[in-house]
Amino acid sequence: MPVPYSFTCDCCGKTYNEMPLCFGSKYPEYYFSIPEDEREQRVELAESLCVIDEHFFHRGRITIPIDDHDEDLVFNVWTTISQQNFELRNDLWNDPERVNQPPYFGWLQTAVPTYGNTLSLKTRAFENEVGLIPTIEVIEEGHPLRHDQQNGISFKTAVEKVQMILKEWHKES
Repeated sequence: MPVPYSFTCDCCGKTYNEMPLCFGSKYPEYYFSIPEDEREQRVELAESLCVIDEHFFHRGRITIPIDDHDEDLVFNVWTTISQQNFELRNDLWNDPERVNQPPYFGWLQTAVPTYGNTLSLKTRAFENEVGLIPTIEVIEEGHPLRHDQQNGISFKTAVEKVQMILKEWHKES
């Protein structure tokens, strides 16, 4: 049975019953390049799929294993997807057999905090069971995000990353 762990934010002093380990973005980064007054006409967003002009995106999950903890650090991210694969994902949305699909190639379209420049990293998306967003694997050689996804991080490193993320979020709000 896991040992309870309370977490106190260094920035605001708020104490949580457990450390927040899931972070993400509501939109692909490309969304923010569209002028606000044009978004309603040019952006179509539904659940975990997004079309902006002729660009197709889908949301997935990057998981970073935490070696000495019972949970992982998770980033809900957006990647590009080809129109053909976007249409296929739509067709298979409620199909339990979608888990048998080969992975979809894409380019990461989310700035993943604490990992430097993550925009346009090469990725593969693996379908999960109905109701779950795809698992995103970073395949860009030599990037720290790929390294941590493959090798995991220590609990101490996870705490440091979460503290940095929360500090940035508090600055923005």
